[in-house]
Amino acid sequence: MMAGAMLYILSSIAYLAAPPFWPFLIVRILQGVGLAFFSTASVALIANFTSENRRGQIISYYFLSFNFAFALAPYFGMLLINEFGFTVLFLVCTALSLCTLFITLKLREVHGVPVENKSIQNQPFLNRDVLPSAIMAFLLNVIWGSLGAFFPLYALGHGVSNPGIFFAFLAITLILGRSLGGRILDMYAREKVIIPCLIVVIISIVILTFSTTLPMFILVAIIFGTGWAFLYPSLVVYAVENSASARGPAMGTFTALADLGAGIGPMIMGMILEWTNYPMMFFFLTLIGAVNFLYFRYTISKKRRRSVE
Repeated sequence: MMAGAMLYILSSIAYLAAPPFWPFLIVRILQGVGLAFFSTASVALIANFTSENRRGQIISYYFLSFNFAFALAPYFGMLLINEFGFTVLFLVCTALSLCTLFITLKLREVHGVPVENKSIQNQPFLNRDVLPSAIMAFLLNVIWGSLGAFFPLYALGHGVSNPGIFFAFLAITLILGRSLGGRILDMYAREKVIIPCLIVVIISIVILTFSTTLPMFILVAIIFGTGWAFLYPSLVVYAVENSASARGPAMGTFTALADLGAGIGPMIMGMILEWTNYPMMFFFLTLIGAVNFLYFRYTISKKRRRSVE
């Protein structure tokens, strides 16, 4: 986490001097490495010191930080750019990264934070036990990344002047769902949460295929956010519970495939969109959701058969 925060500080400062294109791209890669370090290690940290009977609720609360950031950062970022320019924006980012490093240093004083364990240093970087959860996260983030990339263009094409309204309602739904219903993740078996949430996400994409007005887009945001609010933290908890003591490699495997899905999804769907149209692209996203649902059912039934044997 400390290394990730320091890389974020360096990249935020470097943005002030890096000219387009290749130096800027190198800085962006550096920032991506920092984000990978920090996000992976922070989830592993939470998984290590949370009690099993409240793990789902606490991880759900942790992911609220992403929801608040994505809801607030675009607005205040554009405000800073419009009022003061990019230099002030990058200085503010540097200050926020310094705050993150300061808080991370304070974590050493928190009781229950695991110290360095010499016995697990020879573990592999990746963990095969969490591959089912990681593959599901990959497929889900193909949907998430594609919606983030192409929905604004789709909404603008149907006369919606501010597509950000969709993401605002999505963020509000995620925040309310995870803050008020986080306990649900610990009250029921994982499959009883994941399967209904997968169905809700699929239904929302089906509705989006036929939506052309702002009220329908808002409805889709609420339905999609309701399913996503519990689905993604459930997959993280599911990965943690199948990782035994190898929490670091488990979270590395999970986040690597999840981030790959978010990156490769828009690229693949962009090619499909170039060849077809938006309804067909949404159909493919629905198909990905259905494949994810069937894959999860298969992994659960296979696990149950093994336990019976």
